[in-house]
Amino acid sequence: MADAEPLRSRSQRAHSGWALTRALVHQYQWFHVTTGLIGNTTFVIGSVFFLWKSWMLPGTWLFIIGSLGMLIGSLGNAIVTYERAKGRVPGDVQEHPEP
Repeated sequence: MADAEPLRSRSQRAHSGWALTRALVHQYQWFHVTTGLIGNTTFVIGSVFFLWKSWMLPGTWLFIIGSLGMLIGSLGNAIVTYERAKGRVPGDVQEHPEP
């Protein structure tokens, strides 16, 4: 029974850390929009570089980096949309797990 208490406190700390992360992702949604815009711009520039054979290698890297930026921006926006659908507001930190 003595071992159950440290396990509970670790579980609560882990959940509290996740709740704080969710709140930060939700609160700073401008970061996701900016990351997506930079990713889109880099993706387009990389795509244009494919038109010239000598620019194909830098175009490939810009294409990959832009795709990653678009993915990160989309994942962040998905989390924000999910949090809003749950009725949470930016900065809302829930300390106890949902049933």
